[in-house]
Amino acid sequence: MSGNEALMGVYNRAPLEVDRGEGVWLHATDGRVYLDCVSGIATNALGHCHPRLVAALKDQAEKLWHVSNIFRIPAQEQLAHKLTQASFADVAFFANSGTEAIECAIKTARRYHAARGDGHRIDVIGFAGSFHGRTYAAVNASGNAAYLDGFGPRLPGYVQIDLDDEAALVAAIAAPTAAAVLVEPVQGEGGARALSPEWLLRLKDMCRKAGVLVIHDEVQCGMGRTGRLFAHQWAPGAEPDIMAIAKAMGGGFPIGACLATRDAASGMVVGSHGTTFGGNPLAMAVGLAAFDLLADPTLLDHARQMGERFMSGLGKLVVAFGDIALDVRGKGLLIGVKLAVNNREMMATARDHGLLVAGGGDNCIRLLPPLIITDKEVDEALDRLATAFAATRRRLAQAA
Repeated sequence: MSGNEALMGVYNRAPLEVDRGEGVWLHATDGRVYLDCVSGIATNALGHCHPRLVAALKDQAEKLWHVSNIFRIPAQEQLAHKLTQASFADVAFFANSGTEAIECAIKTARRYHAARGDGHRIDVIGFAGSFHGRTYAAVNASGNAAYLDGFGPRLPGYVQIDLDDEAALVAAIAAPTAAAVLVEPVQGEGGARALSPEWLLRLKDMCRKAGVLVIHDEVQCGMGRTGRLFAHQWAPGAEPDIMAIAKAMGGGFPIGACLATRDAASGMVVGSHGTTFGGNPLAMAVGLAAFDLLADPTLLDHARQMGERFMSGLGKLVVAFGDIALDVRGKGLLIGVKLAVNNREMMATARDHGLLVAGGGDNCIRLLPPLIITDKEVDEALDRLATAFAATRRRLAQAA
């Protein structure tokens, strides 16, 4: 049995073996070099092998990797302070991934109500097209049938509605069993759909009046991805009660966090939640280094500028290749291009031309480059995507 056959077959892996990475570039074992606009799915936000992250990892690795959360971990306290000072939150819980951060967020919301004698308030209201991770709670919160099939009965307490169905949203929030609304300010896998500030503010107002908590999933759209440290900061006043973050937090090292106001987290008392590896010294050392880089206003401004450059160039490609690309959407450097052709085939064609892009819902491809991408590299990505579009047009013409 080969090594590949020994792996559980849950991935349809692309025929690409990566050897090393530098900045926005990936070097394959066969010598080919790719411009990486996947970034580990919005995770390598500072590029591959950023020297400050490498140094932080090496320094900490020679001191201490892991210690139980039954002891104080000073670097946790330092990173929690930085995150809360930069956000709406008062407290943080550290995990290893986005889906674990979502798990904590859901538990936090339900415990909030239970601690007030409202244990019947368990409903987590989510939206079609959302993605919140792969734990059992997270897939039930998303409600995507493809991720639920074969895993037994649906869990109670999860409601899914359409983002554009305001009447259903109003009714769901008004229900006596409503606990929280869980939403991505910019959907990632759902097709890079950015929610308007007006929508987010209206949601916050409805929830506040109904005593329902707001949870933001900023696992993909947070930590500078949109050109603000957190995506909801484009809508002042729309701050959530609870927020899940991960991906870019460690620049590629597995870190996640659930942030909350002190009030929203009031039910999370000693023994109500925990983790073995979450917040370990190795992760916190990298997280501290990554935070200082990602929160730098100069980098955030650069990310906004590069997002605008991408949007402008992609808009021109939609005009030039209207038979291939239909629309451009997203925010900052979380960009979706809706296609008139199969998005999976386009991912392969782009890869053949040295450009790595991600898939997405609504037949989109996503461009999620490192935030450090330069003008020249943006233009190179656009050129490679144009070449891939042209190759697709030729293939379709030959097949006609």
